[in-house]
This record gives sequence, structure tokens and C-alpha cells, in this order.
Amino acid sequence: MSTSIIHKKDKSSPSFKFVRDITKVTGGTLLTITMLSSAIAAGGLVGLAISFRDLPDVRALRTYVPAETSYIYDIKGKLFSSIHGEANREVTPLDKISPELKRAVIAIEDSNFYYHRGINPISVGRALVVNYQKGSVREGSSTLTMQLMKNVFLSRQRTFSRKLAEGVLAIRIEQILTKDQILEMYLNQIYWGHNNYGVQTAARSYFNKSAGTLTLAESAMLAGLIKAPQEYSPFVDIKKATEQQHIVLRRMRDLGWITPQEETKARTQKIKLGKIKSFQGSASPYVTNAASGELIQRFGRDAVLKGGMRVQTTIDAKMQTMAEETVVNSHRRLRRQGVRADQMALVAIDPRTHFIKALVGGVNPKKSEFNRAIQAIRQPGSAFKPFVYYAAFASGKYTPNSIVSDTPVRYREASGYYYPKNYDSSFSGSMSIRKALEVSRNIPAIKIGRAVGMNKVIETCRILGINSPMEPVTSLPLGAIGVTPLEMANAYATFASYGWQSDPTVIARVTDSSGNVLLDNTPKPQLVLEPWAAASLTSVMQGVINNGTGKAAQIGRPAAGKTGTTSSERDIWFVGYVPQLATAVWVGNDNYRPLGQGSTGGTFVAPIWRDFMSKALKGIPAQNFRPASDFDRPKR
Repeated sequence: MSTSIIHKKDKSSPSFKFVRDITKVTGGTLLTITMLSSAIAAGGLVGLAISFRDLPDVRALRTYVPAETSYIYDIKGKLFSSIHGEANREVTPLDKISPELKRAVIAIEDSNFYYHRGINPISVGRALVVNYQKGSVREGSSTLTMQLMKNVFLSRQRTFSRKLAEGVLAIRIEQILTKDQILEMYLNQIYWGHNNYGVQTAARSYFNKSAGTLTLAESAMLAGLIKAPQEYSPFVDIKKATEQQHIVLRRMRDLGWITPQEETKARTQKIKLGKIKSFQGSASPYVTNAASGELIQRFGRDAVLKGGMRVQTTIDAKMQTMAEETVVNSHRRLRRQGVRADQMALVAIDPRTHFIKALVGGVNPKKSEFNRAIQAIRQPGSAFKPFVYYAAFASGKYTPNSIVSDTPVRYREASGYYYPKNYDSSFSGSMSIRKALEVSRNIPAIKIGRAVGMNKVIETCRILGINSPMEPVTSLPLGAIGVTPLEMANAYATFASYGWQSDPTVIARVTDSSGNVLLDNTPKPQLVLEPWAAASLTSVMQGVINNGTGKAAQIGRPAAGKTGTTSSERDIWFVGYVPQLATAVWVGNDNYRPLGQGSTGGTFVAPIWRDFMSKALKGIPAQNFRPASDFDRPKR
């Protein structure tokens, strides 16, 4: 934008009209006094510029970056949420702002903007007379440049000293920035009401469109808000907003910047309002909270709330909706079935990338924002057993067909003897490891764990990203530790990929508002497990679904998984995977209240896993797992 939108100084210009009208009324006397006062004021401000050495250094504006809203999207670009501190702002270049809006703002706020050098002598003189008569600051004389200085550097206190400071800073800034640079900064800086800072967020909120597509009618209404955004907001009082719009249009016509016909057309144009967006919640709060936490840990809170980040998450919005619906509907069904469960969590991960595709941290985020998917530390029960059997296979000493005895046994502990038992308190004698895991027998898992070494089992857990404290005690194979649903989904995803692992993340890519890449989480997989052992374990866990405790999880395609139920029935799980997706589902209560006798992962959680996976995999071709024979067996 430039002075091309403003007419040259002639008899129709606002300055000429002002002088002409004053001369008519006073015979030139008041004009002479006003002009003399203006000259003295302008000269005085220049002199004061030397003495105001403690004022902010306006050169900082050359690199000034205003606080800007950050936006969080799904993997395909669908907006989940915007996050910001006090200022909800999206910075936009001047050439991306509607010319109609630029004209409207200049017309009503500072019609001589492209002619003065920071202060407007005529306005200063007029304000000096009025304020002298009233004994206080009653009438403003602020140019756009002065308003910008006030918003960036100064307080809002209405005093003569602050006015002088505005003038000094305005003169300084006009010496180092162009008019277009000042106008761009002004339009992106000022407050437009309803927590909208900058014209882009204002345009999206008031009219649900970008600042570059605003019509004359919409531009005039926005420009009319600047004086008192909350009072003149069309969301608050459409009548007052329309009155202000007409004032702006009339001013533009008087300046000769629009024709009477254009004014009439704008006055009669029907305004279609948007909706207040600044305080809207996230479409998926658990996702937004997880992403925000990851960002704050890496960049710091201020950078996230004020840095204008564009965050592409790994989440698939459609899959996320399926997950949320599954959790809500399944919770209702469990309550009808007599399971006293208040909460649930679900995490789905792509084993090929370890990108989190869906994440639900509870039944209702409006009632509780605690994200159980990544924060709840719960016992996994028998869902822990695959870690034991993987360690056994990786040792080279065991295969799925190795025999183990499911017979009574006791172990000496520091507190006395420990007598482990199975869930049904029975014993089945000799059986293969495959069978022992399929029907989830406890004693075989303990025996194999002790044979391999509990420290080896813990080492496996650490490799798989499970960082909860754990001791090499005899009961470890039964899942007497705390894990999060995310840790379980991530660990099983590594089994699904035959031992290839990347760091699990909810963030794929982060840029600043200019498109500069701040973070690129392109997967960097590393082989962390023995492929033969992982493939052997997958084969065994296919049997859990086909023949064992997880039959309710059958989805009509090759799948592997494991049920989990703690002895106190406080936590029930199902964790499973296909080659393209691994999902963990947990059910329980925040206060650790038992769920009720007979509440098992196989009976109540496996169907939840099945429902979600069936929807999430719809249209995706089924894949077979690679057999263990494709890989070299580790040597003993």
C-alpha cells in the first residue's frame, strides 16, 4: 500500500477542508493560534527527543516479532486447536490484507498518515487547545505511528508525559521504517476485541474469512471497532457496530476514497458474521495437551504460546474420532454390563513409524483433563508376560514349542515364602510356551522369567521404552509394576515391526509462521530387538487371539495381542497389533477401586480393541506377519 490510495493535497483534501472550515468560523485567528501552537509543539517534541534518553530504543522494531498464536493440525492439515497466551494473533503481510481494510483504517484513524512524519501538527494543535481548556487529556491527537508506539512500548495511562513520549517515539520510528512497514505492524499489533490481536484473527473471528478477502462493508465494520472493540463488536451489539460502519463509510466518501455509489452498496450489503473463536476448546483436548506438553518440553512455554508455531501432529483425525467414539460408547456398555469402571484410555501407534495415530486419555475431557494415555501409571497384569517370553526367545535357549511345567512351586522371599498361583487357582502340568501364553498361565511365566534372569527381562523393558521403576522380584513377570498405555502400545509396536523402533511421538513437524522448519520428526528407526525372537513372539500372540484368552479380539485378519488383568481386578487391558497398527486399551478407576469380580481383559477389553481396530483398518488390505523362519535364530 502507498499514497496512491490517497488523493493529493487539493481543495478536496481533508487538511484543506479543515483549514477552510476553521477560517470561515474564526476569521483566521484561531487557525493562526493553532498553527503556531502546533509548530511549537512539534519543535518541542524534537527537542525533547534529545532529553528522553530513557525511552525504549525504537530500532528494536526492525526485528520486533509480536506474540503470535500457534496452531495444531492433524497429519493431513485439519485444524485441531490454536494455543496462545494473552494475545491471539496471526501475523499476515501487508500485501495479504484487503486494500479496502487499509483504506478504511487510515480514513477513520489517521487520514494524513502518508503525509506526516509521525505526528500530525494540525491534530496536535487542536488537541492542545481542548486539553488546555479542560485541564487534562480529553482529546487525542494520535497518529497510527503514535498508536503503534503506545501498543508496543508504553502504558495506557492518559497523561501529558505519555503523549509526549508517544510523539518522540513516533518521530524516531518514522526515521527508520517506511510507512508501509509501520502500517503492517500496526494492523498486526492492535486489539480488535474478543481476544483477537491483529487483523487476520479478527477477520477469521468476525467474518470467517482471511483478511485478504474482506469486502468494503466488512472492512468498514472492522475499522469502526478500533476505538472501542468490545463496545462496538457486532457480536455484542450489531446496531452499534453498524452505526460505526456507516461513520467509517461516510468518512471514506468525504475523503473521496470511495464514491457515493460504493458507500450505498456497502451500507446495504448483508453482513454474514462468523463466531468467536479465541476461547474455543480443542477438537481433541487429549491430543492438544499431549502435543503442547511435548512442544513445551523441547522449546519452552513462551515459544509455544507466543511463537506462532504451525504444528503438524502424527494424529489421523478420522482415526482419532473413531477412537473417541469407541471409548465413549464402550464405557456406556461396560457400565450396563456391571463393570464399575469410570475411566478408559486408548493409544494407537503405527509400527512402521512409531507415530501416534490416535490418543484418548479418558472418557470425558470436559470433566477431567488428566491424560491417562500418557500419564496414568497402572499395572499391566498378564499383558507384561510377552516381555518375559521375548527375553527367553532372544536368549537362544527357548522356542515357542519349548516345554514348561505349570505345577505348584514356592520361592523364598525376604518377607517369607511366595506361592504363585494361576488366575483360576488350578494347575495344568507340562505345556509349551505357546500354550502357556495363549491361556495366560502365571506359573510358567514366573519360571521362564527366573530361568532367563529377571534383570534380562528388565533390560528388555528398557529397550522397549518402559521406564517405570522395577525390581527383579519373582512376581515381576505378572506385571507388578506401573506402565502407561502409551508405553504398552509403543512396546508392542516394536514387536510388530520385528524389532525396529523409533521414538514414539505425537508431533511430525513444526514450522514457524514463515514456514521455517523448527522440528522434523522424520522416523529414524533402529533395530533394537532380535527379529527372530520378535517374530516368534508374534506367532505365539496370534494364538492368544485365535485360540486363547483373546478370542473376543478377532477381527478377520492376522492379528497378535495379549490380555491383561491384575489379581485385584483394578486394571484390565488388551494390547494387540497388526503389521500396520498397534493399539493398547486400558480400563480402570482413578481411585484404584476394583472393577468387580470377573472383570477380565479378555471378556471386557478385547471387544473394545476389536471394535476400534475394525473401524480403523476398514479399507486397508490385510497383511500377514512374516514367519520366524525368515530370520536367523540367535545363538545360545
